[in-house]
Amino acid sequence: MRNYFLLTLLAASGIIATSYGAEKPMNVVFILADDLGWSDTELYDNTKLYNTPNILRLAELGCTFDRAYANSPLCSPTRASFLTGQTPARHGSTQPKHHTPKVVLKAELAKRAKASEKALPVETATRVDTNLPTIGKMMQQAGYATGHFGKWHLGAEPYSPLEHGFDVDVPHHTGPGPGKTYVAPWSFKHIKENYPGEHIEDRMSEEAIKWLNDVSGGKPFFMNYWMFSVHGPWNAKEELIQKYKEEIDPASEQKSATYAAMVHSLDDAVGALLDEIERKGIADNTVIIFTSDNGGNIHTRLPEGGGIPVTSNTPLRGGKDSMREGGVRVPCIVVWPGLTTPGSRSDEIIQTSDFYTTILKGQGIALPENHPVDGIDIRPALQGQKLEREGIFTYFPCIVPVPEWLPPSMSVHSGKWKLTRVFHGGENGQHDYKLYDLSNDISESKNLAAAMPERVQKLDRMIEEYLKETGAVIPVPNPNFDPKLFDPDAIGVRPAGR
Repeated sequence: MRNYFLLTLLAASGIIATSYGAEKPMNVVFILADDLGWSDTELYDNTKLYNTPNILRLAELGCTFDRAYANSPLCSPTRASFLTGQTPARHGSTQPKHHTPKVVLKAELAKRAKASEKALPVETATRVDTNLPTIGKMMQQAGYATGHFGKWHLGAEPYSPLEHGFDVDVPHHTGPGPGKTYVAPWSFKHIKENYPGEHIEDRMSEEAIKWLNDVSGGKPFFMNYWMFSVHGPWNAKEELIQKYKEEIDPASEQKSATYAAMVHSLDDAVGALLDEIERKGIADNTVIIFTSDNGGNIHTRLPEGGGIPVTSNTPLRGGKDSMREGGVRVPCIVVWPGLTTPGSRSDEIIQTSDFYTTILKGQGIALPENHPVDGIDIRPALQGQKLEREGIFTYFPCIVPVPEWLPPSMSVHSGKWKLTRVFHGGENGQHDYKLYDLSNDISESKNLAAAMPERVQKLDRMIEEYLKETGAVIPVPNPNFDPKLFDPDAIGVRPAGR
């Protein structure tokens, strides 16, 4: 009765749009992998090395999205997008610099760039403003128990999960990865290993399960499990590395036994959570969302095999840090009892920021006032229907020289089309454009921009309108640009020694 009275008050205040008296609230588990590429699971038949039986098991329970996109080819911007329901164009986090000491709450135009660069890039915000109504706060205010587990990388106190609506935060670590190793002994300040050689993902799933069982008063819960895996450092359980060494195909582009072992441990953690949810008998009342914050890392070289890339996103072009499909297209599964058909698939275009809106509306929680959101409610797609949206936007006004990198850019995906605007990358300060028909060219091998100027103009108008609507900081021509120092052949090529 006490909980019902609280929820009734929240409904009357506008926090909750519909009374929980009409429908029982559902638990929500949001699992965000780190740097797990579209081709790094068995969901899309693009790997013969990595074993992900628990991710496949999850897919058998819900809907797999073939065209799910992160909000950025880098981690922190996507994380901020899920928390706020906004794209980086609006919230201002464009690069993962949230572990640095400087507190910046809004993006701003860079004051300078190399004379070889045509445009001034945008400097990122380094924290998520605690005045924003993050999803943690919204769920907490609606009476949910809220817990964050794993990576954060959006700022130390007073910008930690505890200030963004989460009751607990384990391991309360703000760095970009798990430190020097996945396998204990670790260097975390707030937790120590339970036994020698403990894997951090085993521990995080164990902590998440313990919290799930400790949630008191019969409250619904919102679990935010942001995995450390499979970001660097590149190490794993030795027995798994040895297992995968026996399974390497020299002809494959995916041939790191270490990375395969890391994916294996990620999958084990998913399985542990799923086992516990089923054991407790709450599977029919628990939404589970699994996705990744950006594409797979292809720019880091590992010592094994004479210096091989961490992974390959083939057939996608590029990877983490790149505006190509390999940098932003990610694996995604949604299990929503009562909505999703077990084992179904969707070809609708969705983006990480959509989950903010979808989770809140799906639980009858009204979207906050005076907080514009970019994410839409994707529940129709969970039921096999079409979504009413013109497109999604990816804003990456940065310079990160990795394989397949582009200068400061922004893209729109609309139907089968993808248009990327390279800010002031053309002649005489004009923008440069790359247009692809992804239904026939998923590898982005043929730029159709010159052949289809009307299509370019239509999609570019969408980009321009969105930039104005969000008030985004827009790259401008570099006043110190020197044409003699510009090398067009260097674009997309990782500099030597990096």
